[in-house]
Amino acid sequence: MGVEEIDLKAEETKVKKETLIEGGSKLSLKRLIPVPILRNLLLAIVAVVIFFFLSGHLSAYRNYQLSQVGPYVLAILGLSVLIGQNGQISIGHGALMAIGAWSLALLQIHTKLPLGVILLLATLITTAIGGVLGLVAARLRGPYLAGATLALALGVPDIATRYRSLFGGYQGLQINPPSPPAFLGANFTPQQYLAVIDVIVIVIAFIFVANLVNSRIGRDMRAVRDDEIAARLAGISVQRTQVFTFAISSGLAGLGGGLLALVASNVSPGAFSVTLSISLLSGLVIGGIGTMAGALWGAAVMVYVPQWATTLTEKFNMNQGIAANIALAIYGILLIVIVLAAPGGIQGILMRLKGLISGRGRQRATKG
Repeated sequence: MGVEEIDLKAEETKVKKETLIEGGSKLSLKRLIPVPILRNLLLAIVAVVIFFFLSGHLSAYRNYQLSQVGPYVLAILGLSVLIGQNGQISIGHGALMAIGAWSLALLQIHTKLPLGVILLLATLITTAIGGVLGLVAARLRGPYLAGATLALALGVPDIATRYRSLFGGYQGLQINPPSPPAFLGANFTPQQYLAVIDVIVIVIAFIFVANLVNSRIGRDMRAVRDDEIAARLAGISVQRTQVFTFAISSGLAGLGGGLLALVASNVSPGAFSVTLSISLLSGLVIGGIGTMAGALWGAAVMVYVPQWATTLTEKFNMNQGIAANIALAIYGILLIVIVLAAPGGIQGILMRLKGLISGRGRQRATKG
């Protein structure tokens, strides 16, 4: 056997080995369940079941904290669809959350509909209003669009103070929090029930957004985001796509507002100030624009950073002036670091780490 034949066989063995390694790495849930809807549904059921059992081992306070995260996840997810998938900007999603919250409150006070139906109606109301706003937003670009949505954030809370008989004025409207059904047992706390409701709603929203983004409509959104002129030449209705995206984003924010009303048991103008809209936008940047997991990270930062800041000020006995601003300082520093060091947000950092780990694993497997 010649030297050339030995080299040829060694090369064939190396190619076969790399093929086997590559084939093994592709063995995933996507191959086992090729239909995206069924795959997302299975993941959703698993997530809800796991959280249902885990929540039983958490204290009432921890479940309450988790239930606070849920509304912001939905609002940031809506922003992620609007900005990350379609390229529009909004500094008024706090106002859209207020619309959803007041819709839920008024429906609960004046009707006897089930909670699920009330949440759905509140979402549809906010979606419809978002569609009307989207007609205006589709004609604006850049700072003009940002200014218009900022005016929305300033104007909506003021409506509640002007029409006090309907919206309750500065005191707002009281909400009756949902009570857990009897079949869940006496040990199933209201806080745990709220947390489970949040997770179920978030999972449904994630399934909807995942299928939307991967559909033809999602491709149209990204085409409009990348180049409006090219999208028009491809036969895509830019205005219709933008209006639809704004409406869907508004609906998600309204759904988040409805959940926030249930968690807080109150809907008042002070809960939906401009600060909330800016915090949602900051949470999106910190979590990762255009990613669904980024909405989770951004919402967690919004909820837990102020609580950690409070704990920090109490531990070091800081004065009230510092204590009142320490959360904003931490939030601002985190935002600056993310923008400069990791434009993809927390989710972008995790994806980089995943790529590095998987790349090293493949190199070791190839060498072996």
